[in-house]
Amino acid sequence: MRDIFVLEDGESRAITWENQKGEKGKGGMAKSHLGPKRKGSAYVPLVKAHETVTLADIDGCGIITHIWMTCTDKISDKSRYVLKDLVVRMYWDNAEKPSVECPIGDFFCLGFGASYDINSALVSVNPLRAMNMYIPMPFKSHAEVTITNDGDEDLPAFFYQIDYQLKKNLPDNSGYFHCQYRHERTTRLKEDYTILDQVEGKGQYIGTFVSLTTLQRDWYGEGEVKFYLDNDVEYPTICGTGMEDYFGGAWSFGPDVEHTFSSLYLGFPYYSRQMEDDMMLLPQRTFYRWHVTDPILFSENIRVTLQQIGINANGMFERQDDLSSVAYYYLDHVDYSRIKLEPREERYPR
Repeated sequence: MRDIFVLEDGESRAITWENQKGEKGKGGMAKSHLGPKRKGSAYVPLVKAHETVTLADIDGCGIITHIWMTCTDKISDKSRYVLKDLVVRMYWDNAEKPSVECPIGDFFCLGFGASYDINSALVSVNPLRAMNMYIPMPFKSHAEVTITNDGDEDLPAFFYQIDYQLKKNLPDNSGYFHCQYRHERTTRLKEDYTILDQVEGKGQYIGTFVSLTTLQRDWYGEGEVKFYLDNDVEYPTICGTGMEDYFGGAWSFGPDVEHTFSSLYLGFPYYSRQMEDDMMLLPQRTFYRWHVTDPILFSENIRVTLQQIGINANGMFERQDDLSSVAYYYLDHVDYSRIKLEPREERYPR
């Protein structure tokens, strides 16, 4: 906030379905039964099954500053995980492969295809499924954002707005935004879960989102988060003290009942053991951490892992659970995730 009074150079633009190119002086031109300029095309009317829709196609140099999206989370009993079916992709500077490829829910820190509120600095999800992201996303010559419906049913009424600034140029040390989505339905015993890998170049790591379905009883969060930086091999440069500590909690998030919370840079926003269709769900939890004031810097490469270690009356033990994650980071060049996005059915919660 301290620099908000500094007058910037550039031009502000916004893309919606009514102004799909973000053109100057052409917002809200669509006509409805109320007449011209009266909200005639406020949303994508239909995203057909297995269809890809281009939401933004921007020429020039600039920065995406804010993204807002919303849609239903259930079309029918067969299509009840819309936030897992929809995939967001982002391409920078005419790259053939996306630097962002992620289920829309996970991208906005909504795990398990569920809807819940988040109040953080970079992602805010407000009632009802108003998904907002404030991570700056620079581009030098072109930006493209698409949404793909991997589901078998058409999705009605997808709403969105993408706010951005056109610039004459960017600082020479500007990084490109990337994210890497991963999922293991059953983690490997005595092997750390990988949050991020196969990333080469100079950059900074800015955030982690984790969805955990516990497959074993007892406390799950003794595993340490490790950052292997610039050719670390056997041991990492940064190693935390435990999973709940990394995500800003302590003492198992409470001695009797785990307490959810949502704050600027860290959160445990979702914990569910509820019934669904008369069946008890396995315990589900989500966590986020934003490295805004403490970005993890790397010059050559980075790898991030999470141990699967629990504790009970007999002491610590190795465990196996169902884990998915999103790693958010900047890189000095346009790259893509070499992790193939899994089929939609494998993304669904247990």
